[in-house]
Amino acid sequence: MAADLSLEEKTRLLKKNLQEWLGWDIIQNVLEKGERPLSIYWGTATTGRPHCGYFVPMLKIAEFLKAGCHVKILLADIHGFLDNLKAPIELVEFRAKYYKYVITALLRAVNVPIDKLEFVLGSSYQLSKEYTMDLFRLSSVVTEHDAKKAGAEVVKQVENATLSGLIYPLMQSLDEEYLKVDVQFGGVDQRKIFALAKEVLPKIGYKTRAHLMNPMVPGLAGGKMSASDPDSKIDVLDPPDLIRKKLKKAYSAPKEVEGNGVLSFCEYVLLPASALQGGEGKFVVKRRDAEPLVYTNIKQIQEDYRKDILIPQDLKAAVTDALIVLLESVQKDFQASPEWQEVEKKAYPPAEPEKKKKQKKDKGSKYPGAAKQVEAQPDGSVEGESQAEVSLDKDAQAALEKLELEKKAVES
Repeated sequence: MAADLSLEEKTRLLKKNLQEWLGWDIIQNVLEKGERPLSIYWGTATTGRPHCGYFVPMLKIAEFLKAGCHVKILLADIHGFLDNLKAPIELVEFRAKYYKYVITALLRAVNVPIDKLEFVLGSSYQLSKEYTMDLFRLSSVVTEHDAKKAGAEVVKQVENATLSGLIYPLMQSLDEEYLKVDVQFGGVDQRKIFALAKEVLPKIGYKTRAHLMNPMVPGLAGGKMSASDPDSKIDVLDPPDLIRKKLKKAYSAPKEVEGNGVLSFCEYVLLPASALQGGEGKFVVKRRDAEPLVYTNIKQIQEDYRKDILIPQDLKAAVTDALIVLLESVQKDFQASPEWQEVEKKAYPPAEPEKKKKQKKDKGSKYPGAAKQVEAQPDGSVEGESQAEVSLDKDAQAALEKLELEKKAVES
């Protein structure tokens, strides 16, 4: 099918739904020569559990494949370890396998042929002598300031950060050469790393690559969708009841389009997915007391939402239904694969419950004898180090003696 596409059609598919690109002349040169497929890589650090936001790059990858590109998916296991230890070294192997299962299932869910898709494990070449030497060479031409700036929006920023966060953007730049691609694809939050790669690779004798960037889709709670924030995303294995619960809580203010994660999900996932599953992309919103609303483009949806024709409750319900259907095949693949289930347990072992420490009860200082180290006995007597001070017998005797002395003083 890709062979039948014109240069203009391929260009349209490559640019569709992108926010920005750098070095388009590199892409144009490969397409015009037509000697080989355009080679693109997309990398993901194998850290937290993949969520539904992964549909966004997957659907863009589907368009790359449709345009006849050869796509490499980098399962960046070493990067996951370097990013502030988001993936413990003991778990990176299993998490990389888990990601491969999820990504494959997501692409299958939207009917994407994967014969031109290649998975590459980062550690398969990043631990080689040649790669290590090139990393040292890069570190000699990149300043601490530039490395930190490049990773500012990607690597977790903490006080007194480790050096691993500075190595991360250097490796991502070097991956372009070792994967032998024309283009690196990623979110617009990767732009500073892309700019670093474009600047520094020629300094160690390697050519620059083109870079394609898709927009960042807001999370369900507003802001960036994050794997570490359970309220901002929906896990691909979340059951229908949990999906409904999360979408009910999702941020979707009436008439407000900007920063609306639910509307963005329609634009970048549901409409393109519907188109890939056959025919024109369509999004249907059922309404209780009116005819359903049928949409074929995001502008129609946004316009009706601004006018309050499409209300948040109906939008959330429609997105919930569409997402449950979309994830159904992914979850069936998981249930049918004992290997995937076993990898999931090893990649994300359940946290052990913390043992509660027995705390000594503090009775406070208001009960009788609190300041004294004594213990009351069943017969009413007391025992302990301060027995003499609190003994009732002693106190009574002292009182009598005091009265006797006062009586004698009066008589004299």
